[in-house]
Amino acid sequence: MKIVVCVKTNPDLQMVRIKNREPVLEAVPYKVGDLEKNAIEAAIQLRDAAGGGQIVALSVAEANRKIKETLKEVLAMGADEAVVVADAALESADPGAVALAIAKAVELSGGCDLLLFGEGSTDNYSGQVGSRTAELLGLPQIGYARKITVAGAGIQVERSMDEMTETLEAPLPAVVTVVSEINEPRIPSLMNIMKAGKKPVTEYTLADLGLDLAAVGPQRDVLSNLAEEQDRKRIMLQGGAAEQAEALANALIKEGVLER
Repeated sequence: MKIVVCVKTNPDLQMVRIKNREPVLEAVPYKVGDLEKNAIEAAIQLRDAAGGGQIVALSVAEANRKIKETLKEVLAMGADEAVVVADAALESADPGAVALAIAKAVELSGGCDLLLFGEGSTDNYSGQVGSRTAELLGLPQIGYARKITVAGAGIQVERSMDEMTETLEAPLPAVVTVVSEINEPRIPSLMNIMKAGKKPVTEYTLADLGLDLAAVGPQRDVLSNLAEEQDRKRIMLQGGAAEQAEALANALIKEGVLER
């Protein structure tokens, strides 16, 4: 079984500052998204259960993200190889353009039996790319998977739907998006981290895929991306130093910043 896992590298949200209600991304490092790690872990477990197979990590992004370095983490987790589509034209690409690039890259790399996504990305969380890619490839798609089992020539997927659990089946090849509840991603060992640098990485540009996103044009424009307005509460602390320290600690506990 060949499993392709789409991996998006996102800004490290712990390092993002907000200025004038807008994120400041200068000098912020990128990392593999948490849901993408869940998808990689799901692929590894499916490969192990089948007794073998191939896992390809596929990433699409603009050329200046140092994707190859970032993808070493998923290669260390257990992916066998990586495919990178890097092009400056992808910097402002919308979900439709990203899905088109993924679909073309999957076709160029020989297709797959199962295509996995996280249910959404850490940054914008649109949740559109998996469904759009499935449509472009003409494949069945199941979302919000919390358990995946290979059953004969198809897959069986469980997902939570409010107060019930839904079980679905689909023939392979298929597209599945996973939720964080599906597993706990493994932490790569030092030995696997060292081996990751020797695993094959194939690089494509949009020209290699026969794509011109400028000709396709964006299917939607982001008019603004602003953080919520937050007014200072202007809480006054009175008393001596010890009293002020206690009052500050109680205020932070009340706001959920600290735990008692």
